[in-house]
Amino acid sequence: MSFTRYGRLYYLDPGGHSPKVGDKVLVPTDAGPEVAECVWAPQWVSEDVEGLPVCAGIAADEQLERDETNRRHRAEARSVSKRLIRRHELPMKVVGVDYLDADNVYTVYFSAPHRVDFRALVRDLARNLRARVELRQIGPRDEARLQGGIGPCGRDLCCATFLKDFEPVSVRMAKDQDLPVNPLRIAGACGRLMCCLKYEHPLYQEFRAGAPRAGATVDTPEGRGTVVGHNVPSDSVVVRLDDGGRRCACSRADVCAPRKQHDEKYGGQTAGEE
Repeated sequence: MSFTRYGRLYYLDPGGHSPKVGDKVLVPTDAGPEVAECVWAPQWVSEDVEGLPVCAGIAADEQLERDETNRRHRAEARSVSKRLIRRHELPMKVVGVDYLDADNVYTVYFSAPHRVDFRALVRDLARNLRARVELRQIGPRDEARLQGGIGPCGRDLCCATFLKDFEPVSVRMAKDQDLPVNPLRIAGACGRLMCCLKYEHPLYQEFRAGAPRAGATVDTPEGRGTVVGHNVPSDSVVVRLDDGGRRCACSRADVCAPRKQHDEKYGGQTAGEE
């Protein structure tokens, strides 16, 4: 389910309920049940998955009206915040607004190039909104998470959909994946290294640990040749054959593993069984 359309996804135990895609459901939170939209129908999962919050039921008209009222409050707070920031001439950008109607508290998330003295702004916001206001400065990654967007891959940002925690990403990961160390090529919408570099890095590490290095001489089903490249996604190496210089792509198991290992993996017979 998701609290905003096309927003970050959260997983919920349906309990005794059977919501359909598009239904509004109640999600237990520290501030009480909140309304979210079901984007995936309930399905069976492994018993190892536990600790999910349990659905508090289908949202009734009363909860839907409360949710809509809170949305209007958040929209108003965003507009007022932008107006007062311009008035105070502060180098701040409003990224998101939360509102707890039970406590009448607004939390305004903003980004800025450096620390900002916003004490006067908080007083003006509290006076205009007639509520307690908290301002929280966030970094580029959290800004992208809250705003959402499309990544270089053409899909919704990972951080704005399914990614829960940010893991460290290094330039070494890009080098290991033969990517150009060019910020324009390996940076995400937040301007930091793309989180997806972390996903495939273990695959590249495992591949390089067992694949022949470039320049090595190997035997292939098409003859002997020299390794001139790797294709990690297809688990293959590119070999330039000694006979004629033609290039071919061969499975890694064909050129760097014993025949028995290759046959066990691809279903053939070993030389001793033929």
